[in-house]
Amino acid sequence: MAAFDLSIRQACKLFAVSETAYRYRPKNSLENDDIAHWLIKLTNDESDWGFGSCFDYLRNVQGFSWNHKRVYRIYRELELNLRIRPRRRPKRDKPAPLKTAPAG
Repeated sequence: MAAFDLSIRQACKLFAVSETAYRYRPKNSLENDDIAHWLIKLTNDESDWGFGSCFDYLRNVQGFSWNHKRVYRIYRELELNLRIRPRRRPKRDKPAPLKTAPAG
């Protein structure tokens, strides 16, 4: 922009981009890394824990006040979702054939 003698405001207007979008810097990337670290640690230590158990541990035991939607988004991005196993139907023996009344 300095080569064309345009201010940021003029350049944003020229390209139909809001100044807010141009100046936006995402926040909490360090905190997201912290969440990811905790989730990986928990799923490695407790392999049978799903998202709910991990989140409850972080909230109640560790005392973090992270939003569950945010934690779940990171949980999915790390592909830590457990496969939901279908329930097996119990095998049943076939019933004995019915007895018929004697003819007579």
